[in-house]
Amino acid sequence: MGEFLRWLPRMVRLMHGNSANLADALDDYARRWPQQAAIAAEFRALLADAANPFLRERLAGHFTGSAWLVSRDGARALLTHHRKLDIWVQLGGHADGDTDLANVALREAEEESGLSGLRVDAQLFDLDRHWIPERKDVPGHWHYDARYIVHAGDDENFVVGEESLDLAWRDIAQIAHDENADASLRRMADKWLARN
Repeated sequence: MGEFLRWLPRMVRLMHGNSANLADALDDYARRWPQQAAIAAEFRALLADAANPFLRERLAGHFTGSAWLVSRDGARALLTHHRKLDIWVQLGGHADGDTDLANVALREAEEESGLSGLRVDAQLFDLDRHWIPERKDVPGHWHYDARYIVHAGDDENFVVGEESLDLAWRDIAQIAHDENADASLRRMADKWLARN
């Protein structure tokens, strides 16, 4: 118990520091993407909420972290055919208390792809608020998804994990023009193509 009490102030400082960093990142995002300033403001409001928005148990809405996982050549993104949602989306998942959403995105990319040698950009790449429908004993709720660019390492041979029906490297230019693709995937593809 004494060891825990010695670590508690440091944990609080780390959590506050990461929350402050996220607040700064959201402000920076709103400056870079003024057409998405309103969504950045919604994320800021959630961040300021007294209930911990980094826990999935907060069913009024909580943060998640996702990876726009790009190939070494920058031409392809790794997508998952999500088992629960039955749609093709980027890799990602719940923060589960981690206030460093870039770290969440990297961790989820590693876990869901089986890839090693990945690296994450610290700057927010995209924001998306989307509804997750009720499933089994979990009521429907909002995900406030912070997306980060994650770069593949030397080995791009993924392993399909239990959360996915399938994984696939998809050409980013094709994603941008695929009318059947999720709108946020097309938005991220457009952003990626515009920067390269």
